[in-house]
Amino acid sequence: MAHRDGSWARASAIWDELPTVHQGGPRRLWDTLDEVRHHWMRNGELPLLGSKVSIDPTGKIMLSRGWWKATIT
Repeated sequence: MAHRDGSWARASAIWDELPTVHQGGPRRLWDTLDEVRHHWMRNGELPLLGSKVSIDPTGKIMLSRGWWKATIT
């Protein structure tokens, strides 16, 4: 994965092994993805489902549901 802020992550695994993860930059992209995956496995749904959405005048989208928050710029 890559983000325009310079953050990146890559992971590799064979079959059902835990992945070997390498990441860099200001964000921990793999950690964010893994939090969402963990919520999905624990609750049977993605945290996005049923979230509140706000869009500011610049077009920035803010999503929230309980403890979970995300921003799309």
